[in-house]
Amino acid sequence: MRRVSLTQYLVEQQRKQGIVSAELRLLIEVVARACKSISNAISKGALAGVLGGAGSDNIQGEAQKKLDVIANDVLVEANEWGGHLAAMASEEMDLPLSIPNRYPKGEYLLVYDPLDGSSNIDVNVSVGTIFSVLRCPEGVVEPDEKAFLQAGSKQVAAGFAVYGPATILVLTVGNGTVGFTLDREMGSWIMTEEKIEIPVDTKEFAINMSNARNWTPPIKRYIDECIAGSTGPRGKDFNMRWVASMVADVYRILSRGGVFMYPVDAKHTGGRLRLLYEANPMAFIVEQAGGAAINGPQRIMDVQPEKLHQRQGVILGSKNEVELVGRYYSESK
Repeated sequence: MRRVSLTQYLVEQQRKQGIVSAELRLLIEVVARACKSISNAISKGALAGVLGGAGSDNIQGEAQKKLDVIANDVLVEANEWGGHLAAMASEEMDLPLSIPNRYPKGEYLLVYDPLDGSSNIDVNVSVGTIFSVLRCPEGVVEPDEKAFLQAGSKQVAAGFAVYGPATILVLTVGNGTVGFTLDREMGSWIMTEEKIEIPVDTKEFAINMSNARNWTPPIKRYIDECIAGSTGPRGKDFNMRWVASMVADVYRILSRGGVFMYPVDAKHTGGRLRLLYEANPMAFIVEQAGGAAINGPQRIMDVQPEKLHQRQGVILGSKNEVELVGRYYSESK
C-alpha cells in the first residue's frame, strides 16, 4: 500500500468524489491534530500528573477524570477559532458551546465524547475520542441545543481515535470506513486500513455480563444461545470479549467481527450510551464498514433525538448477528 496521509485521503475525497468540502477537510484535520495532543497527554500518565479524578461531575452526574477535562479543553481550543464550526457540543459540557464572536463561523456542528472509557485510564487500558459532524441547519445563526437534534442519518462525517499500544484513527465521510495509524516520529496520520469491512458472521460477542439479571427477553435469548455453543441452537461456540471501553470494543469488531451490546434493560431503561456522542457516530462508522447498528427494535441512525444528552440502547457489529437480535426483538412483541 502506498503511504497515504490523512490530508491526502481527504483531498482525494474532495477532488475525486466531491463529498468532502474544503471546510469539512479542515475540520477533520483539526480534530485529528487535537487527538494527537490528547494521545500525547495520555501516554505520559502519572509522569504528567494527569491521572485520577478532577473533583467534578459532568451533566450526567458522572465523576470526571482529570483527562476528561483536559481532553475536552484540547478539543475546544483547537476548534473554536478555525472558522469551520458554528458550534460544538460535548458529553462533558452541559450546553452547546457557540463559537466566540471574535472568530469567523462555519457551516458545521461538532459533537464529541472527548475521552470515551475514561474509567479505564488509571489502569492503563485503551481509551479514545469519538466525534460526529453535522451541518448547521439553514438559517440558524446562533445554534442552540435544538440545532444539534438531528438523526444520525444526517451526519456528514464521524470518527474515533483509540489511544492504545498504537494510536489509531477510524474515519468515515460517507464513502466507506478507513483507518489511520499515528506515526509518532513524523507526527502524521498514515492510512493503514484502506477499506474496513466487518465480517457478516462472527463467533464473538461483547456485553457486560454483570447486567444479565436486568436483560430483556430478546437479549437473554441471544446471549443464552451464544453461551450454549456448539450443543445449542446456533451450533457453534462463541467467545465473549468485554473491555468496557467502547472505542476498544468497536475497533476489535471492525478488525475481526463481533457484536457489541449495551442494550436497554431494567437498570438502564433509557439506555446507557449517549445517542449523539457515542451511538450515532459509531453506528455511521459500522454501517459504512458493512455492519449494522440498532437500539433493539430500530436502526440507531433513524432515531430522532429529543435531548442533547439523550441515552440509547446500542447493538452493533456483524450484520447477520445484529439482524438476528433485531428479529428476536420483533418476535418478543
